Amino acid sequence: MLGKVKEFFRVLGEFKQIIPVLRYKFPLPDEAASLAHSFEKSVAKYSDKNFLIFEEDELSYDEANKSANVLANFLSSEGVQHQDRVVLFMQNRTDYVISLLALNKIGAIGVLINNSLTGAPLIHCINSSDSKKCIVGEELTQELSDVLSDINITDKGDIYWVEDSKTIQTPEWATNLRSSLDYSKNENLVETKNVTAKDTAFYIFTSGTTGVPKAAIFPNAKIVAASFNISNTGYRMTSEDRLYNCLPLYHSTGLMLGLAAVVSSGASVFVRRKFSASLFWQEAQRYQTTTFIYVGELCRYLSFQEPCEDEKNNPIRAMVGNGLRPDLWDCFRDRFGVERICEIYGASEGACMFMNGLNKDKTIGMTNATVVLLKYDVASDELIKNDDGLCIEAEDEMPGLLAVKISPDSPYNGYTDKKESEKKILRNVLEEGDAWFNSGDLIKTMDVGFSVGQKHYQFVDRIGDTFRWKSENVSTNEVAEIINQYSQVNMANVYGVQIPNAEGRAGMVAFNCDLNEFNWDNFAEYMSDALPSYARPVFVRIIKELETTGTFKLKKNELRDEAYHLDKVNNDQVFIKKPGTNSYVELDNETYQDIANGSVPF
Repeated sequence: MLGKVKEFFRVLGEFKQIIPVLRYKFPLPDEAASLAHSFEKSVAKYSDKNFLIFEEDELSYDEANKSANVLANFLSSEGVQHQDRVVLFMQNRTDYVISLLALNKIGAIGVLINNSLTGAPLIHCINSSDSKKCIVGEELTQELSDVLSDINITDKGDIYWVEDSKTIQTPEWATNLRSSLDYSKNENLVETKNVTAKDTAFYIFTSGTTGVPKAAIFPNAKIVAASFNISNTGYRMTSEDRLYNCLPLYHSTGLMLGLAAVVSSGASVFVRRKFSASLFWQEAQRYQTTTFIYVGELCRYLSFQEPCEDEKNNPIRAMVGNGLRPDLWDCFRDRFGVERICEIYGASEGACMFMNGLNKDKTIGMTNATVVLLKYDVASDELIKNDDGLCIEAEDEMPGLLAVKISPDSPYNGYTDKKESEKKILRNVLEEGDAWFNSGDLIKTMDVGFSVGQKHYQFVDRIGDTFRWKSENVSTNEVAEIINQYSQVNMANVYGVQIPNAEGRAGMVAFNCDLNEFNWDNFAEYMSDALPSYARPVFVRIIKELETTGTFKLKKNELRDEAYHLDKVNNDQVFIKKPGTNSYVELDNETYQDIANGSVPF
């Protein structure tokens, strides 16, 4: 009873602090609101305060602002104008942050490309964006060089190369950016006054449900609104906080919920090129990071680490992110002592955000958007409808397909491709003429106790032809098309399978081939060249014949259920690419038991 009373008053205190967020209204379309505007406001208030730490770099707000102004003035002199598109292909580092700010100051659109892409996917992202210029990091020189003959940015003067380790010279096909800058031109740009909330700030690529990566449109209004909500309700961030950000800045989580939230509150950020579980707590202590932006896979890796001195009495008080599975929640509460865990849920192209603003356990929280959970037949991969052809709402605490009503308060920005945008809209859902955003995810309501009447939800799983692995959405159709191009594969069926103690689903492919002639070394090399690491199959099942539906769609459900389980695969052979290796070997009973016991750290 005492516990319930304490929880009652705790929730009332939490709710009081989130009322301003619940009342928050998106900026008006023509309002001067953007990441650049927010940054310049923080510069005015916190000029000499630390803003960014990266490796040997440490910049104040004023220093970062001047650097962004220098780059923005240069790009403007090179002809980059309001709403022009500029590719940004670089790893997390100081220059990436400066480039983001510079482009937004001009009102240009930053085309943020996944830095693990190579080959055809990279070509598609660059060409489909119809970009005017490209900024590429030294660390990705080879990846861009490999596709130069196939992209539509060809002039040396349009490709700006940014040195990193200084181990190679500026390639002949690019212009050295730093040597081109006039560092005296470091004043704020007048062009920023013309940047408005309705302007597109960034294209962020997502796999979507099928096909090649699609560019989701991020207007300034969405970034400003999300950063305000996250910094105030998620982290409860002030200018005294410092964020640990090791998530890629080309993704909305690292950019919008990480960097933009810092800018909104005048806090500082420690940026890491890539996540390191072994160095995480050491760096948290060294840089005194009080907050942390996460994805579930990252948290899983931290939980696998042996206890260390640096994790004790660590400075992290709050964490915000997505994909923290219920079984890990207690680890971060109890072992790591994190007081505030704000799980969020949203989609790059989506129309709403869920947030655990009341700091409840094991929930994605609540939303102020109009949402509905629809009964869904996972086996047939379709909505269940009534005799009138309308959808049926799922019962409480039962999984349903999340749909978000499209309205001025929950705008659907969609993709640059109008046809692909339309595919994500459900029409005539609960009544004739209505329109809802199809999240592609199964969600359920949950009982979290006293919550001031705010309904809470929990993520269940993705549906259809997409699964999530290593914080990335993987399109099974796209991966299958690439595998089918390998000459020794007859027909590939790709799907995601669950692994104990691993977030999301690992990629698995079933296909028919002549095992006597199949060259596994060449296949592994082809996978490494053709697919980013997160999309490469972990398991391969050699199957006699692939089953199809009456409309010739490959059947996946039985394959998903049988997965890599040696007692279910009907004498088919299963191969595995073990963690840390780049070759496929036959799955034996010993390795299978290790996987089943959850002791293999995928």
